[in-house]
Amino acid sequence: MEDDINAEEKLAPPPPSRDPLPEPLDAIKARNLARHILEYGNVVIRGHVLDEMEKENPPLTNVEVTNAIRAGSYQAPEIQRGTWRYRIHTQRISVVIAFCSEKELRAVTAWRFK
Repeated sequence: MEDDINAEEKLAPPPPSRDPLPEPLDAIKARNLARHILEYGNVVIRGHVLDEMEKENPPLTNVEVTNAIRAGSYQAPEIQRGTWRYRIHTQRISVVIAFCSEKELRAVTAWRFK
């Protein structure tokens, strides 16, 4: 019986890393980490950001948001509600992101320039 438990424990993947990042990151490091996460990690687009994307005319798409994260111009971070937020601009939209870990980022809000 004990062997069965140990075998199951060995097969279980390790829990995701939630080690805090050494924030704030400068704009270049934030851009590089975000691009790495786009390629190999998890990008969370849900909740408030989806509501804000839907309000735009025409509504913003997930593709536009991820393209901005990939190719936009990163500004110096600001701390809001205890989280470092990174504003990203393109010619047409802005996106604000926050890093959850080295493997995950979350889109906080997004809007289209009028």
